[in-house]
Amino acid sequence: MPTVELLFSALPEHVRTARLVAAAVARRAGVDEAVLDEVRLAVGEACSRAVGLHRAGGLDRPVRVVLTDEEKKFSIEVGDEIPGRAAPGDADGVPARADEPASHPEPSSAQLSEDSEEESEMGLAVISGLVDDLEVIANENGGLIRMSWPLAPAVVS
Repeated sequence: MPTVELLFSALPEHVRTARLVAAAVARRAGVDEAVLDEVRLAVGEACSRAVGLHRAGGLDRPVRVVLTDEEKKFSIEVGDEIPGRAAPGDADGVPARADEPASHPEPSSAQLSEDSEEESEMGLAVISGLVDDLEVIANENGGLIRMSWPLAPAVVS
């Protein structure tokens, strides 16, 4: 099970590199050429979402992308390190952390949080339209988007 792990600073300009690496590794793994654009777009959305969450949360930790060539499928995991994020569809969005006071944030901070939440939900909607096998996980360690695509059948001559 060959694996490529990519760590990059949470900067928007690095998302393009992640997309290019994902497409190259997917091609080498045997993902059908017709699906490579979907892989590229889904990885771009997932990485952009992680970058946005890191930047909005003030984290300087890298975004992690793991690309795995399994027996019959190619999978990609994109992880952020925003602890305690609500899973998609939860009504209360980002829960407050235990170390934060229960006061209301300043309007600019609240707007930033709302904007990043809307962008996050939009990114997940786009990804779900591109990927049939999608799993979104959120826990105290951060969030993880796991996507996979079937490998093209090998051509026997």
